Amino acid sequence: MKNQNIKNQFKKITMWKRSGVRSPHKPLMVLYAIGCLLRNKERLISYEEIDKDVAKLLQDFGPQRKSYHPEYPFWRLQKDGIWEIEHSEKLTLKLNKSGDVKKKDLIENRIHGGFKNHIYQNLVDNQMMIKEIIQEILEDNFPQTIHEDILQAVGIDINLMDNSVKTRSPNFRDKILRAYDYRCAICGFDVRMGHFPVALEAAHIKWHNAGGPDTEINGLALCSLHHKLFDRGAYTVSNDLIILVSNRANGTEGFKEWLMKFHGKKLRVPQRTTYSPDQAYTDWHVREVFQGEFREVVNEYG
Repeated sequence: MKNQNIKNQFKKITMWKRSGVRSPHKPLMVLYAIGCLLRNKERLISYEEIDKDVAKLLQDFGPQRKSYHPEYPFWRLQKDGIWEIEHSEKLTLKLNKSGDVKKKDLIENRIHGGFKNHIYQNLVDNQMMIKEIIQEILEDNFPQTIHEDILQAVGIDINLMDNSVKTRSPNFRDKILRAYDYRCAICGFDVRMGHFPVALEAAHIKWHNAGGPDTEINGLALCSLHHKLFDRGAYTVSNDLIILVSNRANGTEGFKEWLMKFHGKKLRVPQRTTYSPDQAYTDWHVREVFQGEFREVVNEYG
């Protein structure tokens, strides 16, 4: 019953609303704080640290604005019963007309905030509850197509098979995309909205939930389609970085264009040779993920 009450508190977080205008500030702040919790950070986090991290989340996953204000959800979450701010009394006389704190006052006073102690402890002790809260926040506020992007950005890894929630490096995606010059290592796809790559993902060669590290030598920048096909074992990468398609993969429309076209071709190389996939991880992918046998490399496809 206690867990259900806590879940209900997250479910009832009040959202600023005005005729269809999106306000993902609180959901993104909560997901960010859960990511920090999973990385064993202190319960109360410095606002100065939160400011730049959550501002980037708002820029990437919120509506376009002239400026971004992480201080609003940081301050307003207190009213939802899940959040506390250390020494908030220092700021009560400095609030603006809408009752919000000023960013410079949070930074100058070195203010920290985060989940209330009993909320924090219950989340630490209950991985399943964390997963359910994360899924509800995502489903209630964002389309499914960007759930994984958001989770990567806040450093959360949900394993749907064993109901576990793990931490991952929130920098993994940035490191991998940068290593491959923000292009899919298979097809070169590189569409962006502003500065943010769309449908371009950081793929683990040896899966994260199987102990694969968040490092360049265990990562590939892949478009969403080639990421899905890679994780399903439709193709793999040999030790000499040749793309090899499974004999179990088949199809009509799109099969030749999106799979067989690249069979036998060399993987796009990262910007540094030290970032190239490590043989230990490509061997693991061949052994544990790749399905069937390698197709013969013939001239028709490359």
